[in-house]
Amino acid sequence: MAFRQLATVTRASSSRMAARSLSTSPSAVSLSNIEASWKSLTPAEQESTFKALEELQKKDWKELSLDEKKASYYVAFGPHGPREPIAASGTSTLAGVAVAVAVAGGLFAIVRSLGQEKPKTMTKEWQEAANEKAVEQKMDPFTGPASANYKGSGNVSSIDADR
Repeated sequence: MAFRQLATVTRASSSRMAARSLSTSPSAVSLSNIEASWKSLTPAEQESTFKALEELQKKDWKELSLDEKKASYYVAFGPHGPREPIAASGTSTLAGVAVAVAVAGGLFAIVRSLGQEKPKTMTKEWQEAANEKAVEQKMDPFTGPASANYKGSGNVSSIDADR
């Protein structure tokens, strides 16, 4: 029996303490320009501001002031907490791109140096011989090397003919 009375007294005193702590909560934060002051507020002030705005939102939205609407939107959807953007440094991105380009250039140089010589079919003499054979066999007699008044280069590649 004494235990029940003690539990009742404890519950009553804890509810009085909770009521007292609500009445002594920090003063209301100014809602004008909440964006600038939000980060400087303590978590308790942020929580009380959030709760106050939650109560304001239950009213008719036509009755709310512009500052109250802006504050409600900022607290609900602003760039704070989990929505805070990650501040990536531009120098690390630039360094990463520079390293990637350097690695690609080095890899290209290594592959190019280890590669074989040009195939014999890429020499100018071989390509001119292929043109002569095309004329002998009358390949593409309408528009190709075997046609009358043909002025193209035929099989001679302009890139490799100069080398």
